[in-house]
Amino acid sequence: MLDKAMIEMLLQGIWDTCYMTIVSTFFGYLIGLPLGIALTLTDENGITPNRTIYRILDVIINITRSIPFLILLILVMPLTKAIVGKTYGSTATIVPLTLAAAPFIGRMVESSLKEVPAGVIEAALSMGAKTRTIVWKVLIGEARTSLLVNATIVLGTVLGYSAMAGVIGGGGLGDIAIRYGYYRYDTGVMLVTLVFIVAIVQLLQGLGNLAARKIDHRK
Repeated sequence: MLDKAMIEMLLQGIWDTCYMTIVSTFFGYLIGLPLGIALTLTDENGITPNRTIYRILDVIINITRSIPFLILLILVMPLTKAIVGKTYGSTATIVPLTLAAAPFIGRMVESSLKEVPAGVIEAALSMGAKTRTIVWKVLIGEARTSLLVNATIVLGTVLGYSAMAGVIGGGGLGDIAIRYGYYRYDTGVMLVTLVFIVAIVQLLQGLGNLAARKIDHRK
């Protein structure tokens, strides 16, 4: 089973999986972080409450998060084709992964920022701090540990999505598991890819938790 060709394929699959996961998470945060900040600010208890904006963003997130990833993967194929030029492979999979991750990240960011004590925010407001300063120095500064812990959860979730993309040739370990394991009835290949996927998730989780402990100002 694990001949030279298969080992090389698994190594490439590991690289593709990490590539898709990290790049998709990065782009997901470019969209999701501002989204989460906007939700926090416009909430009825936020520093710039706006019920209309909050409800619009809330509905958009709820709808996009309700779409199963495999269906989203198919729905955005025209967009993927327009951006990447093809609908298969690891780079193409980054598009739907980013769109799936962004609303999830937005909700996670909102949850983290709302953990910041109201007293800290009120103190900053009383000293005349502007909204931008409060966002970056107070909200994100105080919630950095929670944000980092949630980022590791996001990485694990995105990695799981990337494995599902193997159904349509999305590349990575999921693609190998389906093409060479499931379709060829090779349980050994499926188990090996599963071990690698679990190992990557555990590694990311461990590194994220370690970094969170390092920056936790409460200790």
